[in-house]
Amino acid sequence: MKSVQFAYRLLPGLKWLKGYTGQDAVSDLIAGVTVGLTVLPQGLAYATLAGLDPQYGLYSAFVGGIIYALIGSCRQVTIGPTALLALMTSRHTGFGLESGPAYAILLCLISGIVEMLMAVLRLGALVDLISLPVTVGFTSATAVIIGTSQLKGLLGLRGGSGSGFVNTMKSVFLNLDKVRYGDYSLGLAAIVILLLLRKLKDLKLSNANKFVKSFLWIVATGRNALIVLISSVIAYKTCQSSDNCPFILTGKVKSGLPDMQLPKFETDILSSNGTEVHQNYANMLGELGPSMIILPIIAVLGNVAISKAFGGAGLSPTRELVALSLSNICGAFFSSIPVTGSFSRSAVNHASGVRTPIGGFYTSALVLLALGLLAPYFQYIPKASLSAVIISAVIFMIEFEVIKPLWRCSRRELLPGAITFIMSLAIGVEIGLLLGVGTDVAFLVYRVARPVLGVSKLSTTHGISYILIRPKHSSLYFPAIEWVRSGISKSLETHGSAPVILDCSNVHEFDFTAARGMGALNKELSSMNVPLFLLKASKEIIVILKESTNADIHTLDNPDDLESLLEQVPDYEPYLQVMVPLVTKLPNSYTDLEHDKRN
Repeated sequence: MKSVQFAYRLLPGLKWLKGYTGQDAVSDLIAGVTVGLTVLPQGLAYATLAGLDPQYGLYSAFVGGIIYALIGSCRQVTIGPTALLALMTSRHTGFGLESGPAYAILLCLISGIVEMLMAVLRLGALVDLISLPVTVGFTSATAVIIGTSQLKGLLGLRGGSGSGFVNTMKSVFLNLDKVRYGDYSLGLAAIVILLLLRKLKDLKLSNANKFVKSFLWIVATGRNALIVLISSVIAYKTCQSSDNCPFILTGKVKSGLPDMQLPKFETDILSSNGTEVHQNYANMLGELGPSMIILPIIAVLGNVAISKAFGGAGLSPTRELVALSLSNICGAFFSSIPVTGSFSRSAVNHASGVRTPIGGFYTSALVLLALGLLAPYFQYIPKASLSAVIISAVIFMIEFEVIKPLWRCSRRELLPGAITFIMSLAIGVEIGLLLGVGTDVAFLVYRVARPVLGVSKLSTTHGISYILIRPKHSSLYFPAIEWVRSGISKSLETHGSAPVILDCSNVHEFDFTAARGMGALNKELSSMNVPLFLLKASKEIIVILKESTNADIHTLDNPDDLESLLEQVPDYEPYLQVMVPLVTKLPNSYTDLEHDKRN
């Protein structure tokens, strides 16, 4: 019994086998094969997007399915290559010779190690620092960059297209006179057909029989494989019977399974003058740079979002991190590029009726079968059709619909999203993401450093006037203390000398610096014969103030207790002689106070 429990802890996916029925196996088989038909063309396309030979996309498509089936916790999630990670990988694969695969595979290994460290240190919450507007700006910019990067293949342009959005668009426009109309016609037709087939799933055919509905669903789900197959047949027939092939083909794809081997920790690249330059491990790490941190965080963000979307909030983020990290670490030994959960393939998996993550085994088996038997035929796939597959997929990553509700509800949040989007296009996706997150963090720090203060001049039931300062936040930290002191000074200038009551009923945290600042404020007010009181301060706040300042700041449970406290302090007796009617409540913000002061 203990051995069984140990096995379940070591490989949590084994729990899916408990009560596994033949019906579950059939459902997983159907879903696995369906996802396999989706990942085959996508894998070939994403490897090309990453700047590698097509087979590397298939190498990346089978390890994740096996690892996740053993460790993962969400049956719908499928692990494999994605357009986003392929784009980020492509920044390091253009140095010539054999350096492209070496950099991509090493990045896969390092990504897995970073993700494992995040799991061990329980740092999955780091993805919470990336807000929804920043995520939308990042994915939308990435979709635009990916789409434009495929224009070269779609238009049949040869040679380099530049790196980045701006350089790519410049290269495409400068070479429009070299467009190959065979590739352009095939690519454009493929995009139109793919978008039309995508809509087949949404057709409501109430009078059609079950077979017709199932057939339409299969065609719509396997549309990528169908388009690649048809375009390959067209290219094969055309190019075999003609010396001048109208299409640029994928070229020879290496058949067979990848060798299990350690990633390379050194490689050779071509310098700008065409000479070979040796790169050791330190040089390779220097080239990968921020990608070693940003890429794993993006992978975790995507995988956790997919898991929550399909599996709900009950999933273990740490378990998902471990599954993702091992998929990358183990994949690196089989020449994989960085992988993560794919939302489109996970949606296909869900729609196919998958019962358990064991469906990933069937997907992996289909990919391995394709590598062993079908690889020689992949050379006839036109690059235009692969570009069409990518473009028709990333179009729906651009989320325009978020802008309108954000404009209505919180226009401030549009700024970090807009900065992320623009900077990602202009400079690069890594810099754009960092600037977007930095803007969000700056807003958070500003709110901590400049808390909203409600300022009112009131009177007790017996007419003793006092100034009530009410912070709207639950904490006062060191960046805010000077702001609070300045606010109290301004309120005294505006309303004249009166006891100051700081309402701490909503304040639950003080830090040491804020406490010392409050002690200094108490001394400053005491020298002016202005008493300072704390209203409804918690025991923790009182202890921090006493230990850090040695000052005995009076506390109140109710503003009406002010009179009894003033009677005990001779220096404040003049306030007891001020018996005036209840003063009307004054403005609640410094802006209004300054306005009243000027008027």
